[in-house]
Amino acid sequence: MNPASIPVMIFDDHCYLCSKFAAVVKMLSRNKFLIVGHYSDIGMKIKSQIFEKDYDSTNMFWFVTKYIAYGGRAAILPLIHGILTGSTNNFSQENHSPYVCDCKTPKAFFMRVKSLLSNSEKIYLKS
Repeated sequence: MNPASIPVMIFDDHCYLCSKFAAVVKMLSRNKFLIVGHYSDIGMKIKSQIFEKDYDSTNMFWFVTKYIAYGGRAAILPLIHGILTGSTNNFSQENHSPYVCDCKTPKAFFMRVKSLLSNSEKIYLKS
């Protein structure tokens, strides 16, 4: 899979809240882009093509387009733009692994929101 062929959203598939966020994005996007987990086989493969070997990409969600990988806060507007303007693709979304962290509490929700708002990165991809 070439990460530049279609937009991809990468999220923490071991987190309950993040998986719920991904489910909402999946519903709103109607297959306009691929949604994969950080720890899934396809997610690991895509991340290995985008990020340097020692880079920890798991501290935020990512929205990857043809030329730029947007992380955290920087990914919000491109994600919304992708939902509103992207074209529908015919591919199946993967099933996500079971959650391994306990992030169903209100405290966990606020910590995830804080993390989303405080982490932001933009990586320009090689063509």
